[in-house]
Amino acid sequence: MNKILLPLLCAAALVVSASFRTPAPQVHSCAPEWGFFGHKRINRMAVMTLPPQMMVFFKPNIDYLTDHAADPDMRRYAVNWEAPRHYIDLDEYQVAGKDYDLLWIDALLNNCQIKGVSVAGDTLLLYNKARRDTASAAAQDAWKSYFFKEVMWRFSSDDKTLNADSLSAFVRRQGMDVPAFTTVFFTETLSAHGILPWNLQQMQKRLTNAFREKDSKLILKICADIGHYIGDAHVPLHTTSNYNGQKTNQYGIHGFWESRIPELFADASYDYFVGKPEYIERPSTYFWNVIFESHKLVDSVLSIEWALRSAISADQQICPDVRQGKQVLTQCREFAAAYQANMRGMVERRMVAAIHAVASSWYSAWLDAGSPDLTEMDVKPALATDEEELKQKFENGKILGRPEEH
Repeated sequence: MNKILLPLLCAAALVVSASFRTPAPQVHSCAPEWGFFGHKRINRMAVMTLPPQMMVFFKPNIDYLTDHAADPDMRRYAVNWEAPRHYIDLDEYQVAGKDYDLLWIDALLNNCQIKGVSVAGDTLLLYNKARRDTASAAAQDAWKSYFFKEVMWRFSSDDKTLNADSLSAFVRRQGMDVPAFTTVFFTETLSAHGILPWNLQQMQKRLTNAFREKDSKLILKICADIGHYIGDAHVPLHTTSNYNGQKTNQYGIHGFWESRIPELFADASYDYFVGKPEYIERPSTYFWNVIFESHKLVDSVLSIEWALRSAISADQQICPDVRQGKQVLTQCREFAAAYQANMRGMVERRMVAAIHAVASSWYSAWLDAGSPDLTEMDVKPALATDEEELKQKFENGKILGRPEEH
């Protein structure tokens, strides 16, 4: 092993750029079960950190929360608008010179347009950020209220049409002289580069409401899902447009970092002790900080792997291995061990941080709901799931949205 390990300093010194000349070794595409291990482990370990008042409900359902931690990835094979919930390309926002909208409503207001098609067939712009910025304070508040009621819940729908009559009446109240419309619709530029931090905000609110309503089935479903998305937020490659090394000839690095490394080393060497969950006072700030911390590691994730590939012959990088009874080509175990060692525990730290963040999310939603007595609910509800349908679409279908190799 020592013969192929490079000093961390050497790896960090390399600059990852599009000028890389040597193609990355090709890894045979694998089903995303390679990424399921980490998500399941995070949810399972998060349960074990909860206080006794929550454990009475969560411990009997630990298998459900574990088994369904991967549902959001499976939904990417069934639901058109699932993919953007898993990532955000911070570099694309920086290139565009945009400030980060911490709140979901502000992101919508700043990245949506509303247009109407008149009876005469003309398409008119009714709303965009520039128009709102020049409007009066009262008009800006009115648009914000309109987006809360009409746009927010439609964002992830294939149907982007709005009620023409009500919108016409609304804009006339704002002083706009508009004709009658046959169709009104909105367009957005957010989903192209992901909505992960805003998705987490919405999920946190939904989980709080589920606790408040003591809806045991909904609590479990949202807890399983938000655990997955929080896990994604802790992966550096979920915060960049170079999410699979495709811009730097490092194709396959996503699954290498997120799946191959933890599957090989998590059980053998990771310390999962994370302490008690903490109350999240401001979820919007908290989730964005998780994203920013992940993004700081992108250069290291790429440069360390590139340094190793530059120093190790190709026949020592990709090897046949057996996964779930099937032989696949994937990163050699010694090559993976070298990557793990040169990252100095990065994957372990992010996984442990994700466990703590998931537990803190669940705990905070429970507190914000008034700390309801969970023994008063159906402690182990019978959950009807679409697991079989999801599994079938996952196994036989094609991923919707951009692919990420797990």
